[in-house]
Amino acid sequence: REWGAEGAHERQQAHEPLLHALQTALPGGAARGDRVLVPGAGLGRLVWEVARLGFVAQGCEFSYFMLIASNFILNRLRHCGPIVVHPWALQTCNVASTADQTRGCTVPDTPPWELPEEANLSMCAGDFLEVYREQRAIWDAIVTCFFIDTAHDITKYLARIAALLKPGGVWINMGPLLWHFSDMPGELSIELSWEELRKVIVACGFVFEAEQWQRCAYTCNSASMYSMSYNCIFFVARWPGADVGKGAGTSAGA
Repeated sequence: REWGAEGAHERQQAHEPLLHALQTALPGGAARGDRVLVPGAGLGRLVWEVARLGFVAQGCEFSYFMLIASNFILNRLRHCGPIVVHPWALQTCNVASTADQTRGCTVPDTPPWELPEEANLSMCAGDFLEVYREQRAIWDAIVTCFFIDTAHDITKYLARIAALLKPGGVWINMGPLLWHFSDMPGELSIELSWEELRKVIVACGFVFEAEQWQRCAYTCNSASMYSMSYNCIFFVARWPGADVGKGAGTSAGA
């Protein structure tokens, strides 16, 4: 999905609107060295693309498995070049042919080590709410892609995003609301509809500048007899400053 040609269509659907909105929302931001945070960075492709545009980019990822894979792709393949993986070899359902099942995929499709020399890219390991607990008003933009539904309590994410953004900063989102803890016994899970979540975002003080539905395929095997997609919510929301959303942000961030 992130580093193979097979995932180019999915990246076009999910990543391209985010990158375009980032450049539109922060005109001249790359030249200024504006800082962009990408929580839930996965294998690092989106944050890498942000850095390639010229922004100071940092990804944050909690999953140890994602961190191992992203480190391997970003830092360990420079000397040996792309490799071939077989991501569908263990998929035994909805297979049209053995050749489809066993075919290889070359990763990475774009050499991540070919970033411009002046590019500024970093990765941070840990939980989004914990890692950035002490930071205040230092990010010009926060870009979330298939991330906000990983929250136990979405109001805590909103409070942290508001605290991290500079006044006039922008939050750009793409993704579904597949609340990850909804079916886990014993886990707190607040599951809002988009209608409800939008009202909470506005109550926190964010001002919506763009909003639309976007169909996004997800980890699809183009040769499979089955495919999955989400009708994602894409939005751009501006953070005017702490005074606007003080009430909602203070209680949720405690």
